Amino acid sequence: MKSSSTPKVQLVGAGPGDPELLTLKAIRAIRSATVLLVDDLVGEGVMKFARKSTRVVYVGKRGGCASTPQAFIEKLMALEALHGERVVRLKGGDPFVFGRGGEEAQHLRAQGIEVEIVNGITSGLAAATSIGAPLTHRDHAHGVMFITGHPRGGDDALHWPTLAAAAAQGVTLVIYMGISSIDSLQAGLLQGLGSDTPAAVIQHASLPTQRHIQTTLGDLAAMVRRESIGSPAIIVIGDVLRAANLLCVGRGEEPCRLRG
Repeated sequence: MKSSSTPKVQLVGAGPGDPELLTLKAIRAIRSATVLLVDDLVGEGVMKFARKSTRVVYVGKRGGCASTPQAFIEKLMALEALHGERVVRLKGGDPFVFGRGGEEAQHLRAQGIEVEIVNGITSGLAAATSIGAPLTHRDHAHGVMFITGHPRGGDDALHWPTLAAAAAQGVTLVIYMGISSIDSLQAGLLQGLGSDTPAAVIQHASLPTQRHIQTTLGDLAAMVRRESIGSPAIIVIGDVLRAANLLCVGRGEEPCRLRG
């Protein structure tokens, strides 16, 4: 059934992959959609909430792989909404945390289309929780920074020593899309942090295929290569990892196999 009201698009966070981590609001949005534009990192289990009559368009976007052009996605969302469809743009994690939700909302509003944001659990939070590590802790970290390891390039390149200085003051660093630049990331952070600074890498957070390592900043790149950790993965840097309880939270009482 098409909507007869003002054109509208919902930008919905599908969370890190585990369908049990979806919000009730996200489930309602997915069920109401007549057109569903789905990102590559949306967990397969999430799609069970879509109606059989819903038209599903996969618009994969993953670093280092062939991706659907962003301009095409924005044009398609607007076109379907203006035709009266109930459009849901389903994104892994949260739309406003490295999900390009801000760009899409701006584009849609410029065409007179109403935009609703439905938050999802971002993978940085889910990754830390999955190994029993808080992101803040009164004894270890009084703040957290979410950082992309894959900026646009050129003038947007990150200055890792500056971020290391923040981490040295008790700020946890949570790095998305950092595996491809692991060597430069490590070298830059070592300019402001000791080589014994705790580090963890979590691949496929919250999914049955999750893998993770715990190591130190000095051994980070070598461990990633040794254990063949690939994308998508979250890198966590900081003393807060000393507070990890080393249990796979939400996965029973089997200890996490954290190596390093």
